[in-house]
Amino acid sequence: MCGRYTLTVSNRRLVAERFELQDGQLSGDLLHRFNVCPTEHVLAVDSEHHAHTARWGLQLPRGKAPPQINVRSETAARRRVFARLISNASHRCLVPADGWYEWLRAEKPRVKPAPMRYTVDGGELFAFAGLLDHDRLAILTTIPNELCAKVHDRMPCVLGGPEEEAAWLDSEVDAATASELLGPLDAARVSAAPVSKLVNRAGNEGEELLQPDPALF
Repeated sequence: MCGRYTLTVSNRRLVAERFELQDGQLSGDLLHRFNVCPTEHVLAVDSEHHAHTARWGLQLPRGKAPPQINVRSETAARRRVFARLISNASHRCLVPADGWYEWLRAEKPRVKPAPMRYTVDGGELFAFAGLLDHDRLAILTTIPNELCAKVHDRMPCVLGGPEEEAAWLDSEVDAATASELLGPLDAARVSAAPVSKLVNRAGNEGEELLQPDPALF
């Protein structure tokens, strides 16, 4: 799954160039984030390469059910509530990031899970595949690669690069073809490192979150 992630870069031009943003409306408030949490406002890039500020969590027509932050890629096209989104490129989006967190369960009882940060290609920018509905979004997930499987049975759908990102946003790509882009990223491109337990608390921010806590290891 993906329940926390990072977008630590602060250079708006760098992000705009990497994701070919067309409108220049990228808010600096969405960058330099070390602990992006569900229900917060995040950066999304739509099929026209416009930057959006969206709330992380799709509000589903199920009464008081909490917003859905993740959607299983294997079944999205078959579930009515998500089929209309994934079948229409105007609802497919990129969610720029440079890392995500998972929690490693301790072998010893009563020891809290240790937070780990996953990065791609040595810390480069990448994009999760997302579904955007008005001002809300969810991140698609898939089965884990060999590295991520050691910690969790799901991982976010990280698109392979600019070519795959363009295909995900392409209006001529149907739902079935788009879904083929959503498999696990090659484990050789992914690295994992321990980080501070400060990341456990929503609202904590700053570079110190990326430093491992010696007490946990």
